[in-house]
Amino acid sequence: MSEEKLVIEGELPGLNEIIAFAKEHWARYAGEKHIRTEQIAWLAKEQICGKYSRVDLIFNWYCKNKKRDKDNIIAGQKFVIDGLVQAGVIENDGWKQIGNIFHFFEIDKKNPRVEIIIEEVGE
Repeated sequence: MSEEKLVIEGELPGLNEIIAFAKEHWARYAGEKHIRTEQIAWLAKEQICGKYSRVDLIFNWYCKNKKRDKDNIIAGQKFVIDGLVQAGVIENDGWKQIGNIFHFFEIDKKNPRVEIIIEEVGE
């Protein structure tokens, strides 16, 4: 089994921001999702070599502060997983391709980021 790491600099929109986009106008959310997914797909193409049939995902969220709740923060995983699919790292984001998803949180005021460990697992 192999594993690789994807690093996304900065913070992703949280659930509150995503809801605000959707309330503003449906196209605002669609546009934001498209942009974020596309950005992450490009990062995945640059940083990830493998193609996997089934993975566990370990999200390490390095936040600039503790202002956002953890359940708000993890909403950004939607953009990440969809970006992995778009990049061809995984075929789809269903139960067959995604095993477990784990989340860990730290504070890094100077370098907020998300580090995702993509760990290949058996079927």
